[in-house]
Amino acid sequence: MPATQLETTELGHTGLQITRLGFGAWAIGGGDWEFGWGPQEDEQSVAAIHRALEQGINWIDTAAGYGFGRSEQTVGRALEGIAELPFVFTKCSLLEGPGRRVTHSLKRDSILAEAEASLKRLGLEAIDLYQIHWPIPVADIEEAWKALAELKQQGLVRHIGVSNFDVEQLRRVQQIAPVETLQPQYSLIERDGERELLPFAEREGIGVIVYSPMGSGVLSGAMTRERLASMAPDDWRKHDPRFNEPALSENLELVERLKTVADRYDTTPGAVAVAWTLRNPAVDGAIVGFRRPDQVDPILAAASLELSDEDVAEIEASVR
Repeated sequence: MPATQLETTELGHTGLQITRLGFGAWAIGGGDWEFGWGPQEDEQSVAAIHRALEQGINWIDTAAGYGFGRSEQTVGRALEGIAELPFVFTKCSLLEGPGRRVTHSLKRDSILAEAEASLKRLGLEAIDLYQIHWPIPVADIEEAWKALAELKQQGLVRHIGVSNFDVEQLRRVQQIAPVETLQPQYSLIERDGERELLPFAEREGIGVIVYSPMGSGVLSGAMTRERLASMAPDDWRKHDPRFNEPALSENLELVERLKTVADRYDTTPGAVAVAWTLRNPAVDGAIVGFRRPDQVDPILAAASLELSDEDVAEIEASVR
């Protein structure tokens, strides 16, 4: 039995009852690719997945693009021999290009081949949720969505969704088959979705799982200037605006506000940041990336943390 009984909610109209937090497997793809997070030990990754499952998290979100197969392989390895499997979500459309850089394809044959490769790496007969990773090139999103609908009809994937789509793109593909889920970036420092995207998803009954609810770690409470300076050269965050001035000072100031609220609940700034995203009525679940087993427990509180209006006003006072 898990040590923590995590609340579940239905993901849109899929029928999938998911915990409010999911295991994000981007970082466990390692550092040897364009959007890598620096060196990563697969043993630590497997241990982190096992800890998350022991603590009650019941879904994993990965992608073929993360480390160009390494993340999926590691997830598959972690799931070997587990009697009650979690839901496994993955994505297509990011391919390995020259120099371990990302290229994009939304062509039918490419997607069908990707799905087959993902199933093999994950060791699954069917993927619970298959998602288009990015709408690039945008001219091909209809072809890609038809391919996902085809995979669902074949029973190779159970549900289909998209990531990083805007409202106009959602409307385009909805003409072909219902969009069951949406995965946008959403956090205290990435709130664009509040204007149109999240309200649209809520109105349409599209399930929403958000990624980077801690701003890729800058809001975790563990990020310092010293840690940033010591990051591996192949950690993509070294070059991201959120981790460089002038945004860095603003983000670390926000973390101080999060700490103040976290202290009231005897929890962590990261858990408060994640709980803030879960307050949005459109959001069913938040994806949290874990690289080591010791990172899991401090964030679990976010699943049940109910922030007051006063808490939120205090946190948002420092957000532009």
